[in-house]
Amino acid sequence: MKAAPFAYHAPRSLAEAHDLLARHGPDAAVIAGGQSLVPLMALRLARPAVLVDLNRVAGLAEITDGPREVTVGALVRQRAVERSPSIAARLPLLTAAVGHIGHPQVRARGTVGGSLVVGHAAAELPAVALALDARLVLTRAGGEREVPAGDFFAPEGGSIAGPDEVLTRIRFPVPPAGAGHGFHETGRRARDFALAGAAVVLGRDGAGGCAYARVAVLGGGPAPRRLPGVEAALRGGALDDAALADAAAGLVDEVAPVGDVAADAAHRREALVTLLRRALTDAARRAAPHTH
Repeated sequence: MKAAPFAYHAPRSLAEAHDLLARHGPDAAVIAGGQSLVPLMALRLARPAVLVDLNRVAGLAEITDGPREVTVGALVRQRAVERSPSIAARLPLLTAAVGHIGHPQVRARGTVGGSLVVGHAAAELPAVALALDARLVLTRAGGEREVPAGDFFAPEGGSIAGPDEVLTRIRFPVPPAGAGHGFHETGRRARDFALAGAAVVLGRDGAGGCAYARVAVLGGGPAPRRLPGVEAALRGGALDDAALADAAAGLVDEVAPVGDVAADAAHRREALVTLLRRALTDAARRAAPHTH
């Protein structure tokens, strides 16, 4: 099939993009990398009357290091994140997760911001944004607002970005010194959508116990999920195998995986527990005791 007819605009500034979105309202759709929208349009599952292509807007494709955070422009390609020495050193969880997205051809075109706005429950970047306490900056004609990742993803899936808003940048705080990370996922086929996965950051105190815990899962419901109950169970305790296994098992109290049949949901839940335990183990192994 081919996409339904549409008008195409390629603004060169955010002001022009905002004007187009305000003028066309819900008939308009923003396109960045197109790795989600274009296939839906080809199948006529999405039929925007107007496409607003952001790729000519300057200033949205930069990675900027700050003292305590890394800012990633919404149009930064996933491949650029994968290859960034700064992100590998300061946000290794992000590097690890991006490598699981599709094939290199997909990552060469797909953008960080596009994946986050779509907010798919099985996508890697939304779960990582939750685990890294990311803050997302949305702009509109009247100004901008900064939204914590925990408030950005809608409970039923997708994101809370308004039809007249553009995601311009994502601010990733750098985890505490010595923190370790872990990321695992599984799917029906290699490079296919994940059935389940887990993204973890753990930090140790001076005695080696857990002082910092961030845990998120993909495939754990209709939206990406952070697991505050699992985090609370970890903090202040040992990071040995038994404690990690117990914490992973506690996941069942916080998620309700979506499946076509009950057996599918049960399989996803079992996979989530297993993958979370592996991600926790990797993060604990990589975490170094924090000293002042």
